[in-house]
Amino acid sequence: MKADIGLIGLAVMGQNLVMNMNDHGYRVAVYNRTTSKVNDFLTGNALNSLVIGTHSLEELVGSLSKPRKIMLMVKAGEVVDAMINQLIPLLEPGDILIDGGNSLFTDTSRRTDALGAKGVLYIGCGVSGGEEGARNGPSIMPGGNKQAWPAIKGIFQDISAKVDEQPCCQWVGEQGAGHYVKMIHNGIEYGDMQLICEAYQVMRKGLGMTCDEIHVVFEEWNKGVLDSYLVEITSHILTFKDDDGEPLLDKILDQAGQKGTGKWTGINALDLGIPLTLIAESVFARCLSSRKDERVLASDKLATTLPTWQGDKQQVIQDLHDALYASKIISYTQGFMLMREAANEYGWQLDFGNIALMWRGGCIIRSRFLADIKQAYDHDNNLVNLLMDNFFADALMKADAGWRHTIQLAVQLCIPIPTFSAGLSFYDGYRSAQLPANLLQAQRDYFGAHTYERVDRPRGEYFHTDWISSGGKVSSTIYDV
Repeated sequence: MKADIGLIGLAVMGQNLVMNMNDHGYRVAVYNRTTSKVNDFLTGNALNSLVIGTHSLEELVGSLSKPRKIMLMVKAGEVVDAMINQLIPLLEPGDILIDGGNSLFTDTSRRTDALGAKGVLYIGCGVSGGEEGARNGPSIMPGGNKQAWPAIKGIFQDISAKVDEQPCCQWVGEQGAGHYVKMIHNGIEYGDMQLICEAYQVMRKGLGMTCDEIHVVFEEWNKGVLDSYLVEITSHILTFKDDDGEPLLDKILDQAGQKGTGKWTGINALDLGIPLTLIAESVFARCLSSRKDERVLASDKLATTLPTWQGDKQQVIQDLHDALYASKIISYTQGFMLMREAANEYGWQLDFGNIALMWRGGCIIRSRFLADIKQAYDHDNNLVNLLMDNFFADALMKADAGWRHTIQLAVQLCIPIPTFSAGLSFYDGYRSAQLPANLLQAQRDYFGAHTYERVDRPRGEYFHTDWISSGGKVSSTIYDV
């Protein structure tokens, strides 16, 4: 019997996706460049399953029913291109290639067009949820050649996470849209993680709370509006003890790693002119953490006497809760702003409510909060900004005082809170009818004759002033908003 789908790449994510498909009655053919891994898989996790092991690409392709569907779970970048080049001679028009790795969306757009010209249907598919999600139900974000969607929809929606019986897998859009939405997911993930870390730091270093005490706080927070996978696992991490009975967390080096998706999100925001300030700060926070040796030296060279906190601990914790919730709203707001601009720039028809639905289960940023975003876009899918939705506008107004109190306290205690601060600055800037950019435009016109518009004249009229009576009335450029 022919297999329903093939999968290349038997690392943990690949193996777990295969077993997930197997559990749902799909026959999967597998291949790995190191063919011994195929045998190990068949005699290990896949023992007594429907899985078919193959030991060459030719054998893999020959084992599949038509149209052939092959999912790549290999390292992003050159490895994907190399695998595609090896597969193309073996495929026929109408066959489907699916990239389930964390590929850059522009690479996916390029591959979709190139393979489409050969008649092969290409899908760039974001998969989120880690090893557990892959095994038990991930969030799946497919995009690319829509002609392929009917052939893979059943498999992907069956194996995806479900929330209220709805699959966390919907068609995203053309070309690289699927991988783009996964990139934004990861950028928001960076923001969520850094916000949680800053809340932890205020309690640990500012209030002097133990890991067990902070665990209780996060456990309680996870019962309300902050209910999320990341808050939940943070609560668990705080209780985990090393062999000596001490918190393992206190023994982990404070130097964060990253694989690039957060950086890609920030770069794209700069390209499209979207103020993704909170997520960008979360990336920079990881960069700063990586300079551990310098920070140790600076802690001595730039040492200061740290103030001792005294006050109402429960009030500070409530303020911190509000600050975390408000900053989280800003992080998602900025992410959805970027997706809206990308849809306009790249010609994609993104359904923002469906995206929120896909993130409700299976993925790393899954949370109760996403249901509120889904509802906002159900009310108005043309919503310009989440902050213009009544629910989120009211939530920020209620959290405002606690947000500011938290930032004030952290500054007084010399605790860095880059994402809390960036979120509040964005909020205050976004709701300011007037910003000091009038002075900035005057400066640009002064030294570079870059022109400006006037508030007492119609938009689109540009002016240049000879500020020092030496340059005349000739302008250099018309400024670009």
